[in-house]
Amino acid sequence: MIGWKRILAIIIGVSVWCSGLMAQQQYKVGGVVRDAHSQEIIPFATLQFVHTQTGMVSNADGKYLFELNVIPSDSLLVRVMGYNILKMPVNRMLKEQTINFEVTRSDVSLKIYEIKANVNFALILLKQIIKHKPENNYNRLDNYKYEVYNKLELDMMNLNKEKLGKNRFTKPFAFILDNIDSTSEDKPFLPIFLTESLSDYYFQSSPRKTKEIIKAARTSGIDNESVTKFLGGMYQNVNIYDNFIPVFDKQFVSPIHHNGAFYYDYSIADTQYINGQRFIKLNFTPKRKGENTFVGDLWVHDTTYAVQKTTLSVPKDANINFVRKISLIQEFRQLPDSTWFIYKDKFIADFWAPSPKPGKTLDFIGRKTTTYNDVIINDTAATNIFGDKRYPENIVVLDSARRRKEAFWTDNRPEDLSKNEEGIYKMVDTLQKMPLFKTYSNTIRFLATGYKPIGPIEWGPYYYLFSQNRLEGFRLRLDLGTTPQFNKNLYLYGYLAYGFGDHVYKGKMSALWLLKRHPRMYLYGSFTKDLDNGTHYYDEVGTDNIFTLAIRKKGVPQKFLMVDEKRLEFFKEYYSGFSHQLSIAYKEDRPYAPLPTVAYYPKDVDNRDPLTSMEVELKLRYAFQEQFLEGNYYRVSLGSKYPITELKMAIGIPGIINSGQQYKKVSLSVSDYVKVPPFGSFYYNVFGGKIFGTLPYTSLEVHPGNEIYYYNKYAFNMMNRFEFISDQYIGFNVEHTIGNGIFGYIPLIKKLKWRQFWTAKGVIGSLSESNKALNLNNGYPFKTLQGNPYLELGTGIENIFKFLRVDFIWRVTPDVTPGEPANKRFGIFGSFKLQF
Repeated sequence: MIGWKRILAIIIGVSVWCSGLMAQQQYKVGGVVRDAHSQEIIPFATLQFVHTQTGMVSNADGKYLFELNVIPSDSLLVRVMGYNILKMPVNRMLKEQTINFEVTRSDVSLKIYEIKANVNFALILLKQIIKHKPENNYNRLDNYKYEVYNKLELDMMNLNKEKLGKNRFTKPFAFILDNIDSTSEDKPFLPIFLTESLSDYYFQSSPRKTKEIIKAARTSGIDNESVTKFLGGMYQNVNIYDNFIPVFDKQFVSPIHHNGAFYYDYSIADTQYINGQRFIKLNFTPKRKGENTFVGDLWVHDTTYAVQKTTLSVPKDANINFVRKISLIQEFRQLPDSTWFIYKDKFIADFWAPSPKPGKTLDFIGRKTTTYNDVIINDTAATNIFGDKRYPENIVVLDSARRRKEAFWTDNRPEDLSKNEEGIYKMVDTLQKMPLFKTYSNTIRFLATGYKPIGPIEWGPYYYLFSQNRLEGFRLRLDLGTTPQFNKNLYLYGYLAYGFGDHVYKGKMSALWLLKRHPRMYLYGSFTKDLDNGTHYYDEVGTDNIFTLAIRKKGVPQKFLMVDEKRLEFFKEYYSGFSHQLSIAYKEDRPYAPLPTVAYYPKDVDNRDPLTSMEVELKLRYAFQEQFLEGNYYRVSLGSKYPITELKMAIGIPGIINSGQQYKKVSLSVSDYVKVPPFGSFYYNVFGGKIFGTLPYTSLEVHPGNEIYYYNKYAFNMMNRFEFISDQYIGFNVEHTIGNGIFGYIPLIKKLKWRQFWTAKGVIGSLSESNKALNLNNGYPFKTLQGNPYLELGTGIENIFKFLRVDFIWRVTPDVTPGEPANKRFGIFGSFKLQF
């Protein structure tokens, strides 16, 4: 019996001991700490139960786990330097619970406490980082290659699923509401756009060369090769080791700029060991508000002083439009030879746009994730590609890239798509097949671009539909063109206009035949009989649209020139950036009063018309690595990092179909946009030319003037059309966009985020004695610039209400003729300019 009693006592004792052990570990509280905007994990965050001494630090993966006998408080807080403190409620009755923290970055400046020795160890660390930038910057390598995967997603935020389902405009698309991600109940979002690309990227330092082969690309709703190129890796590189980091079209100061201490305050926030290596966390905030600087942190390897990870956020008071919040994250890894190389980067931006409802906005969030794999450095595998004739362009989209099957993406995508991301492709495909969606999208396109497609033809732009002027009275115009449904490489376009005052029909017919798209080669022919409206560039505002009726300068008579022209062009471009264009044009000019008319230029004894020309022109252009955004037929230049040079040479051949002009012309221009951070950007255009021959004013250089109060960046805005003529000339056009400028120092104005700029335009020219005799004694007050150059200076404000620009321009020389109106000395001009 005693034996059994002892056994029973042991069993009871063990039971009590186990129950006590279980009681000591009956509560578990765990979770992960993330950045609320970027969703990046935050390692080594401090967690603490409120009003207690119970706490811990999250691990390198941002995770934490409390195992407690009792929960000491009903609230748990997380503290991360540079972030706002966040408290979350804790249910003291639950045995196990998960509490995830999403902390928001604070814009509050760091408080740097100096110790008695007046040493700021953060600045000592910064100096070491800057000192070792040359060896840690991966672009210092002789060459390298890697595979890069890009994923870009755009989501619509703050949607009310119930209201959208009842709205008569959105109700037909109720099925898309199934894709709303409501995992975060307070911030549901709808994924609306997704693109992926997979490519091989190659780099060589000397001579500097880059190349990208896009192996696979797919985009929901867009099938455009030029767009695909911009979604690759070449245009999205951000290098923390550069002194300035691009954010949209702005240049922000890197926290490890060689003079970073002038822009930032620094503080050492933490020190941790990861895989036996020591890393130091360096926090930074701007010294001054409103500058193009970041707030964030760096994790730095204490041996090589290389950046292991950086998080950059744009402060709320930064001068960027349509963006509420921006975060950039970069991670680096050591290669087997100990070289630090970029491994992953993320870019997250919260956008807003005006809503049809007053006081409301449409909110979007864009997320770009890029991963870099299969890195090879200092190897011929990275350089052989530059001699491969199969890939002559810097960016090559393989023929199969946009035709990859889902199986390819599943096998080669480095990370799986989420459920919502997978649904985007299906959702967009379904939308594009819906007639009502096509109606909505075509209506929006029509309002934005002015063009209305109707099957194989399109009408527009609508702003040319009617206008009014002194000669024609009320003018009606109808424009029609073809669409890719008619032919993908042949574009036919024409318009017919009628003036109810002069009762004369005008019009144009043209054809563009794209023989090759890359590099571009085409044939173009046109027949035009219409008034010259003073435009020479696609983005100029001429006199023949409805928007210029109310903005003409007072007291300046309109000048009219009827142009009857037949033109034929051949254009060929090369991968090097060089192109040439050969054109033949037969042109007949017929000016109207007050310009000197045909009566002042009678035909000669051979019945040749002095106002008619037969011209052959050769235009040579060099634009190294110029980029374009392509439409169905035409394209828009996005500029080049290098100067663009253009040379034109032309001859006039007399005696062909009554042509009466004999001349030679040559002109040269060099232009460039230059980033000059932190002082904004600078544009310049230097030009000059000479005309050999005695010609009427219509074939001389008529310096471009502006007779409306809409600012013209190509013209002299305080000069009238046909005011000055030359047969040899040289000039310049410069504009310096400063950014905040002086407005950044005026407290009330600073909040408006206005931007400052200045402009200067000048030209000097002369006229030969024979051209003076022919053109200066015909009753019209033409002037020359011989010995008296033209100069206008301007400054102004842009970014007014995010899209308005106002220019204040003074005409410096030549002086205004006595009796002329004062508005020729000073003018105020407006224009629209949308930008970030």
